[in-house]
Amino acid sequence: MTTSTPTKQEPRAFAGAARAASYIEANDAPAVTETTPSAPPAVTAIEPEPILETDPVMEFKQEEDIDLGALSVAAPPRTAQRGLRGLLGKVGVKVAPGAAETAELQTAQELARFEETVRQATWIRAVSVLVANPKGGVGKTPTSLMLGGTLAAIRGGSVAIIEVSDDPGALTFRSEGSPNRGLGELVADAETISSAGQLAGYTAPQSSFAAVIGSVGWRPRLDDTAVRNVAKVVDDYFGIRVMDSGNQPSSPAFGAAVMTADVLVVPIFDAGDAALEAAQLLEGLKAAGGHAAELAANAIVLRLHDGRPEHPQVVARVDRILTSHGISHQHTIPFDAHIAERGQLTLAKLHPAARHALTGAAADVVRTLQNTAR
Repeated sequence: MTTSTPTKQEPRAFAGAARAASYIEANDAPAVTETTPSAPPAVTAIEPEPILETDPVMEFKQEEDIDLGALSVAAPPRTAQRGLRGLLGKVGVKVAPGAAETAELQTAQELARFEETVRQATWIRAVSVLVANPKGGVGKTPTSLMLGGTLAAIRGGSVAIIEVSDDPGALTFRSEGSPNRGLGELVADAETISSAGQLAGYTAPQSSFAAVIGSVGWRPRLDDTAVRNVAKVVDDYFGIRVMDSGNQPSSPAFGAAVMTADVLVVPIFDAGDAALEAAQLLEGLKAAGGHAAELAANAIVLRLHDGRPEHPQVVARVDRILTSHGISHQHTIPFDAHIAERGQLTLAKLHPAARHALTGAAADVVRTLQNTAR
């Protein structure tokens, strides 16, 4: 009888041990399938940037008339503020300004540009404006006062308006105030002036912030030395000097005024005699050559109107005279009742149209000074 030996049973927890026992780890290194490396992604060649001959920053700095602040501000859309259109805007209906209001807005913008030109101009020395025309009674003194006053009002002062006529003129009479000392006293004391406060004692301060130096009584006839001495002391304490000249272009005083001026302003009426004498002045300056000829070449003509009738044929003749002498800088100053009163002049009393025209002329003067003052 065969006795069977019972088979030893493995615990269920080690049921996988038998399978693991039959596993034999090979000593050989596993086969590695060689693969061809993929080509690197194509790279587009980058061309080198061209070498700039000019630094872009420097090139940008050389741009003229660029105001980054102004350029970065978006102008708001215009809506009517007056009349029926303005009334509609108040109830929520936005309407563009009419023709009249648009014209007023454009005029205001133009005036602002003129004032900016005058206010922002700078020089590295004092500059001078000569107001001249051999013809008497053409508005040299009012032009000197109102043009100088406009410059001073916009720039905040530092403008002196001085008399350079051979004999006493009407500058003090047409300006504000009644000073005790003036041009005659300054000529005598010019070499002793050592401060702005001392020089102020010879001036008539104006509401426009200009300072007037005219004759307060009899004084000796001016000569070239007197004009040069006064110009020197004024230039030491003022940025702009406006000179009101007389009617003798051949005199030594006028010659000194020409040599110390940077720009020439010629006031005329639309009358043949005023234009002809102005033309003769320009011809004489051109014939003199040098600095005088340069003044004539850059002269600015102000065509004043005093309310008297102006014949169209005479006006056309004046146009031809000015054109024949190459006068490209011309400004029309409309009639102003305050100037026509022939009394003391106050800039704030001018009609807005005259004030606007004078501001445009002042801007032209400043632009010319920027080109001629060296």
